Amino acid sequence: MAKRKVQHATEPVANGAPAKKAKAEQPAPKPKTASSSTSQQQHVSTSPSTSTTTTTIQIIAGSYDRILHGITCAIEPPSSSSKTSTPKPAVSFADTFLFTAHTSAIRCLALSPPSAPVPGQSQKVMLATGATDERVNVYNLSAHPPSASSRSAAALLSSAGAPRPILENSSNRELGTLLHHASTVTQLAFPTRGKLLSSSEDSTVAVTRTRDWSLLSSIKSPVPKLVGRPSGDTAAHGAGPRGVNSFAVHPSLKLMISVGKGERCMRLWNLVTGKKAGVLNFGREVLDAIGEGRVGMGEGRRVVWGGAGEEGEEFAVAFDRDVVVFGMDSRPRCRVMGGERTKVHEIEYVKLGQGEEESLLAVSTEDGRVLFFSTRKGDLTEEEEEKDGKKAVLPNAKLVAQLGGKEAGVTSRIKDFKFLAVDGQDGERFWYVVTGSSDGKLRVWKLEAKDLAAAEGKKQVGTLLGAYDTQNRITCVEAFVMIARPEGLEDSEDEFEDEVEAEDAAESGDESD
Repeated sequence: MAKRKVQHATEPVANGAPAKKAKAEQPAPKPKTASSSTSQQQHVSTSPSTSTTTTTIQIIAGSYDRILHGITCAIEPPSSSSKTSTPKPAVSFADTFLFTAHTSAIRCLALSPPSAPVPGQSQKVMLATGATDERVNVYNLSAHPPSASSRSAAALLSSAGAPRPILENSSNRELGTLLHHASTVTQLAFPTRGKLLSSSEDSTVAVTRTRDWSLLSSIKSPVPKLVGRPSGDTAAHGAGPRGVNSFAVHPSLKLMISVGKGERCMRLWNLVTGKKAGVLNFGREVLDAIGEGRVGMGEGRRVVWGGAGEEGEEFAVAFDRDVVVFGMDSRPRCRVMGGERTKVHEIEYVKLGQGEEESLLAVSTEDGRVLFFSTRKGDLTEEEEEKDGKKAVLPNAKLVAQLGGKEAGVTSRIKDFKFLAVDGQDGERFWYVVTGSSDGKLRVWKLEAKDLAAAEGKKQVGTLLGAYDTQNRITCVEAFVMIARPEGLEDSEDEFEDEVEAEDAAESGDESD
């Protein structure tokens, strides 16, 4: 049967190779190794879990060293015979894949929602990787933990002297490469399973249809005028800084916000028409308040949408050393970091419950912490006076708690993190938190919602369950809680082929996504 390949798409797609098995290599990775992995977005990771079953997390990490890591983390429930009051779960790591995915540093990852469950077939997740080599690689990966036979083989490999168990999955496939951009790929996102959005330093956001990997449209951001002399790595020699740093799609899928290099503004886009909907300047007073007016470029480096609280929907824009929260009226509500003058790397809203009204803003920092801030109006605090005698322009968000840092033995910058929400049998929410540091370590934490609710100030929260040393400088992380494998389902070549055809037929009517 025919296999789905990326070269079936139109001209922007190239270098599509036949679907290949994912290989797991424990020795030094080689560029020609064909493999793939799977991961999901945060909303995919809310699968129920019980305290009596093993939870398996699939972790994917990109690195400056071009290496793509795939690791499974099996979290077994604590033994009932444990004598401690709060027994710690047993955690084990295994390599799913390890190979050179790009010819230069990997910058971003994205995971799609899983495919719809079909009796007798496994569910799949699409993974996209972007790098400074202008390419977007795409993979189709299994959403289920490795089969019993794979685990037995892994145990044999481990006992034979391999540093770690190796859990290959025959359903993981490499689909090919997308060549929609002419510069570094800066961000990837699957707003739905049928669409992939990718931004680049070529000042475009490409919209790709995943059914046939064809380029549907390319949203072009204006190139900013050159002002002054560019410095550092903000631009090529003799050129000005340009490109889309980050974008965020509204949950309605009709609106998108983007921030770019060399621009002290954010741009609104109508995704229905693909046209510009407006330009919102950050303002000199706001930039001066967060220190960007004096020493920074004043450009937004990351933007994310938040939940709908009592004051309405909001979104956050991260700068070099601070974060500003805006309302849907585009007016700044508060700044986040306040006195925490450390570099910001990643931001994300964390929902405290099933509803959209309660959430905290999580921020990872240069000094190895993930800080949690409340942006509710009642939790904002005004600074009495600035150094020059003027009243503060923006109130400060309330620092609720922190995870990691020196107190937990983490001092290296946290480049990226993922929160995997789980609702236990008792109805209490908790998260498995995966953090990736530039020292090469992936850490898995457990964080209880009740701990965040009762936290105040710099209270340390979260329990470190385990760590995995990739021995590469991590740049980006994705993860998801794997879906329990249906009884009697085993991976096979024929099964993969049947699933691809069934999925293509089901997605043929997804043009309205």
